[in-house]
Amino acid sequence: MQQSTSEFTFPTVKPRSQELLYLLLWGADQLARPTFRNLTDSFESWAYHKGLPRHLEDLAARQIIERRPGGAEEGIFRLSESGRLLALGGRDPAIQWARRWDGCWRLVLFDLPEAKASARKQLRRFLQGSGFGYLQNSVWVSPDPLGQITQELSAHAEDVESILTLEARPAAGEPDTDIVTGAWDFKRINGRYERCLEVLSRLPQVQAKAGPPAEAMHRWAKLERIAWLEAVSADPLLPDSLLPTGYLGKQVWQERIRTLAEASRLIR
Repeated sequence: MQQSTSEFTFPTVKPRSQELLYLLLWGADQLARPTFRNLTDSFESWAYHKGLPRHLEDLAARQIIERRPGGAEEGIFRLSESGRLLALGGRDPAIQWARRWDGCWRLVLFDLPEAKASARKQLRRFLQGSGFGYLQNSVWVSPDPLGQITQELSAHAEDVESILTLEARPAAGEPDTDIVTGAWDFKRINGRYERCLEVLSRLPQVQAKAGPPAEAMHRWAKLERIAWLEAVSADPLLPDSLLPTGYLGKQVWQERIRTLAEASRLIR
């Protein structure tokens, strides 16, 4: 299964709603299968009453969260699939890394005039947000089929001389690893993942029988969520076969699964 940021349209939710979705993610099995949670008897309940979103019915109506069907108890919800992906930052890293690559690069080349500086900036922002890396400011590359991206690109192009899309393979034996390291700044990406590891290592610990204070856990959760989103937003989440040596994303993902499971255990 292939997945990229361009293949999903996620609902817009307020920052506090994003916090609640993130907290609901804690009880998932390896962040993959969210279970129903009772928001009246958990850390989520504390966070909710401290000012997190009070519009659960709206989130349920938009299919971001799901109420347990046929349940007599109130306040029992779980994340829907779109809600889970939203809480993860828009993409499932495990699916992204496991996707197959056909060995073909997709290139977007453009030459917009100086008079359209704003359009150039908007186009570059769109390509970067869609997981493309750049070999030059006007030459962007991705390992994934363009799909509906071609339709969105057409809105920026007046003719073929403005924007050109190609499918290509290196003609002179250039290794794909050189394309990867030239198109994406993995030193910067790993720096963000190192920050994730630092935050994960600071999970508040149990104090006597009382457990970690809710305030301390909430502050940590906010830092962890921000660190993860900053890292994954910069990461193209390339297929396994293209990941560079020393890449930290997978290590952080496994540590995050372990640490959030521990956090869930502590608060219960």
